Amino acid sequence: MKTPVLRAIHLVFFLFYPIQSNSEANCKLWKELDLTVVHKEGDVILAGMFPIHSKGIDQELNFRNQPDQRKCWGFNMRVFRWSQAMIFFIEEINRNPTLLPNITLGYRLYDTCGLIALSLRTALSVVSQPMKRSSSEMCSSPSIPIIIGDSGSTLSMAISRLLNLFHIPLVSYFASCACLSNKHQFPYFFRTIPSDVNQANALARLVKHFGWTWVGTVGADDAYGRTGIDLFTAAVTQLGVCVSYRIIIPKLPTQQQLQDIVRTIRDSSAHVLVAFAIEEDIKPVVDEIVLQNVTGKQWVASEAWVTSTLISTKENFPSLSGTIGFAIRRAEIPGLKHFLDSIQPLADPYNVFAREFWETQFQCTLNTSLPTSSTMDPVNYSHSCTGMERMQDTQSIFNDVSQLRVTYNMYKAVYTVAHALHNLLLCQREHRSALTQQCPDIHNLQPWQVIEVLRKVNYTNMFGDLIYFDENGDPVGSYDIVNWQKGGDDVPVQYITVGRFDSSLPKGQQLVLNQNKIVWHGGTNKVPVSVCSASCPPGYRKVRLEGQPVCCYDCMLCAEGSISNTTDQAECLLCPEDFWSNKHRNYCVPKEIEFLSYLEAFGMVLAAIAILGAVAAISVGVVFFRHRDTPLVRANNSELSFLLLISLTLCFICALTFLGQPSHWACPLRRISFGLTFALCLSCLLSKTLVVLIAFKSTLPGNNTARWFRPPQQRLGVFICSLLQGGVCIAWLTTASPYPVKNTWLYRDRIILECHLGSVVYFCCVLGYIGCLAAFCFILAFLARKLPDNFNEAKFITFSMLIFCAVWITFIPAYVSSPGKFTVAVEIFAILASSYGVLLCIFAPKCYIIIFMPEKNSKKYLMTQK
Repeated sequence: MKTPVLRAIHLVFFLFYPIQSNSEANCKLWKELDLTVVHKEGDVILAGMFPIHSKGIDQELNFRNQPDQRKCWGFNMRVFRWSQAMIFFIEEINRNPTLLPNITLGYRLYDTCGLIALSLRTALSVVSQPMKRSSSEMCSSPSIPIIIGDSGSTLSMAISRLLNLFHIPLVSYFASCACLSNKHQFPYFFRTIPSDVNQANALARLVKHFGWTWVGTVGADDAYGRTGIDLFTAAVTQLGVCVSYRIIIPKLPTQQQLQDIVRTIRDSSAHVLVAFAIEEDIKPVVDEIVLQNVTGKQWVASEAWVTSTLISTKENFPSLSGTIGFAIRRAEIPGLKHFLDSIQPLADPYNVFAREFWETQFQCTLNTSLPTSSTMDPVNYSHSCTGMERMQDTQSIFNDVSQLRVTYNMYKAVYTVAHALHNLLLCQREHRSALTQQCPDIHNLQPWQVIEVLRKVNYTNMFGDLIYFDENGDPVGSYDIVNWQKGGDDVPVQYITVGRFDSSLPKGQQLVLNQNKIVWHGGTNKVPVSVCSASCPPGYRKVRLEGQPVCCYDCMLCAEGSISNTTDQAECLLCPEDFWSNKHRNYCVPKEIEFLSYLEAFGMVLAAIAILGAVAAISVGVVFFRHRDTPLVRANNSELSFLLLISLTLCFICALTFLGQPSHWACPLRRISFGLTFALCLSCLLSKTLVVLIAFKSTLPGNNTARWFRPPQQRLGVFICSLLQGGVCIAWLTTASPYPVKNTWLYRDRIILECHLGSVVYFCCVLGYIGCLAAFCFILAFLARKLPDNFNEAKFITFSMLIFCAVWITFIPAYVSSPGKFTVAVEIFAILASSYGVLLCIFAPKCYIIIFMPEKNSKKYLMTQK
């Protein structure tokens, strides 16, 4: 089924060009639709399509009358220069003896007026060249195997779809829309300007490079503008940049539409805007920007207008200063300046557009009967001119060759076609016997025969650039990065090249910038800022605002134990287990290691108390040793007393092992020393209690118990009781010895070095055995509390066991609930408190009597007391 567009094309084609009947003997001259055609004959004719007039008027086709000649207005000197450049390049090739020798290139140049309808009409004129009448043989004329044009992407799309029907290749010099790379829709389209895919990616990389995360986009209402914005938005979004607004400029905007567009640009918080539009479309917006005196915006231009002298005027510069963008490669083309300055409006072959240019340039009217180009409103100037005026004395966009960028693309287009034809000529010379199969006749060339050789073109031009087409008919994406800087009186704006982008290079080398050369909007060297939210510094993470783009967010300080070490991190990173975040949350520091040390004040106090207890126990032992022959010492079993003092001394020293950094030898030493010393201490107390009981029981008639509990038996009892605890400790050491651990779960910001019990069961056995000894000792001492005072120390043992049991009963909940190093402090406190309790309760009264009341330390006194 035919599409509406194709049906319209066919209808127009058959309306304008009626089918010839087979009965006609002679050729009939078809009417030329375009009278304003610049042409020159040759062996091979190249067609060129240019929007020399930037505006055109669509005509209403009523299918009853032949359509009028086209009506256009707005003579574009820049585009006219492109058309003249094509003539210059063709003439240059014709003079070149090595390229296409003995072959003369001709040309036909058309004005498309920038309208799709007129572009299609022009394409039909190219396809159906007017035939010349011949009385004796069939009519013939050189066919046009290839067309160079058009400048606009939308126009090129329409033309290419039409030319697909006739298999005619189209080589564009300025149509950069990425949609034209679709070989299913445009199989015969080629171009010498890079695809906008490259430009969109390059612009996205540029925006990301300068840290702009909040930008606006402006595009023309055509394939170039819409596709360019869509490609840029897709590319820049992948880099984490958000688009604040998307503006489409109508082709014929009203004043209200222009005001709305400028209001959006002015009121947006985005200080950077990217504009995809040709100069004719962006100019009304720029004019309104200047009219409303909108400044403070950094413009990023596409290649279509970044070097446009129509936009970069002295009046526009205050609003557009610092504009940066990608421009297609430029070149200095020798001889072109002289050729442009040598243009003559009445020269042969006659160029109707040259006449209009001459009248526009010199503001005069040429008095001649030669035809002129059709314009909507012909201008009648007040004075006439002869056509002999000097172009060298004028300066205009036409003869300004300082920024030959599109013109350089035209150079590449013409020379690429010439090289393709040259390859056909070489093939023809090598295979003269089989022209029809392998090499077509260049003098009778058909369009479809050029396509394959055009796809395989590969040469290096005089400027050192390698020219070839990829599988999509596109060249390498290569751009200059141009910055608008203030010029002098003659040149209000200078286009300074500050970098380059080349898609053929590795990704990390594609974008090259000399940032020191860039002058930003307002004449500053400081890169402008364009963000929706200020960057989150290290130590903070981004928190997205609900309903807002991803670039709009709040900054939240990272939680303890996590950091962010770069700007704009979405999530904070957890520190490793042995590290913690610093105060600013921007890097991890080793966690503070905590243990009860000798060097801290609390540890020093506990160590001093333990040493004082050991000194006290030793001092008591010295006192007892010096008075060992006194009745008080002898009456209280001096051997067990000395053994008890030794064990108490070891208990005090045992407390010191709990201070300092836990290690593989310190942890077992703590537990074993604690269990053994306290077992020895309680064994001695148990023996002393039994001695008291047995001593008084033996005084009863017929009781011989005392002979079974003499000093050897007492020592054996202490040894057996201690041996049992030693057996448990040995089993503990051999099966599940205590070991040091890093406690990272109690506190998140620091590590507690502590000793793991190894086996809770063995720890409970050791502690339970000590508890049993203490309880048994307490019961026996309690039973002996009412024996005569002088020889009875059972009541002192009872008090000491009360203190001992009270301390260790309260120790259990305190031990469990105390955090970190305070667990060790509680254990040390329990050891010292119970040791001091035994020492003071049992030995303090005796030492007081020995030292301060020696009269009571006599046998007579002891015997006389009841």
